[in-house]
Parts: sequence; structure tokens; C-alpha cells
Amino acid sequence: MTKPTTRGRKTTRPSGDERIQAILATAEELLGQRPLADVAVDDLARGAGISRPTFYFYFSSKEAVLLTLAERIIEEADANVASINPAAMTSPAEYWRAVITAYFDAFGSHRSLTVALSGMQGTSPELDQRWSEVTENWVANTTVGIEAERARGAAPSTIPARDIAVALNLINQSMMGATFTGQQPAVTDADVVDTLLHVWLNAIYGGVCA
Repeated sequence: MTKPTTRGRKTTRPSGDERIQAILATAEELLGQRPLADVAVDDLARGAGISRPTFYFYFSSKEAVLLTLAERIIEEADANVASINPAAMTSPAEYWRAVITAYFDAFGSHRSLTVALSGMQGTSPELDQRWSEVTENWVANTTVGIEAERARGAAPSTIPARDIAVALNLINQSMMGATFTGQQPAVTDADVVDTLLHVWLNAIYGGVCA
């Protein structure tokens, strides 16, 4: 009599992508509980269900994990802006509000990570360089928008559009950073977008938004 063939159960091992996702998810969760300085590589490895040597197979440091998370927020913010349809807006104010909200929502929904990134500025040349590149991209896009408004006669031609764009984007970062970190003085969450919009409209249109 032939015995039935029994097959051993296969153990599904996590893929590299799954391990990376686990490390990233653990990092964001821990950053919601304590500052980056108090998060060790062992904590990240343990939370992801891997060993410390395995962690280093995917990331060179905990700062590298933070940089990867930063890229994801940046991509989310840019995707939010890219989804805005200017033609569907009833006024310039509605458009600029949508732009400001796009960034506020992206960084605000990852508040603990945003706070950690703010704390790393000036300590990581790689992060500082990347943030400079990202800010430059936002400035360039804002400059194009201001120049388009000037071209159609809606905004006055005063100081260079790029200078205004630089100021507005830096104001955005400073104000949102203060709100997210809870430092004082700061504008409340509920009022940040309205306050920034007021500043943007006055800077771009000189107080007259057509």
C-alpha cells in the first residue's frame, strides 16, 4: 500500500521590500513616542522583526531611514500639488490655498517625522543638501505661478518674482515647523493655512487679488 505523500509547509520569508517597509513603519511609530536621539538601531531592528546585522543590509544608519521617510513625504506633498487643477479654481485665492494646503496636509499627517527632520537640520549634510534641492524646486514652481499672474495683469510687477517665492516658501516652512513642533510663538493648526494664504496674497497681489 502506497503511503500518501506529505509535503512540508513552506515558510514564507519576508521579502526585502517588506523588511524595508517594516523598518520604515517602526521608525515613524517610534518617532511618535520619543525623539530620534532616543531611538536606537536595535529598536528599529526589533520592531521590524529582524536582526541588527540584517538592518544594516538595508540601511546604513537610523538617519538613512529618516531620509527615506523624508523622501516619501516630499513625494506625497508634490503629488498633492500635482493633483491640483488650476482650471477648476474659481479664483487665484482658491488656487494658492490649495497649494498651501497640499504641503500642510502632507507634512502635518506625518507630524512626528516632520519634527524629527526639523531637529536634524544642520546636523546632516545629506539631509541639508536634499532639503535645499526640494526647497529650490518649490521656489521655482512658485516663481512660475507669480510670473503667470503678472503676465495676465492680475499681479503687479514689483520686486523679482523669485525673491517673493523664496520668502513665501521659507515662511511656510518656518510657520508650519513651529506649529508642528509646538514651539511658541506659533499659529494654531486651524489657522495656519488661512494665515499663510493672507501673507501669500498680499505678497503676490499687493492686497488686491483679481
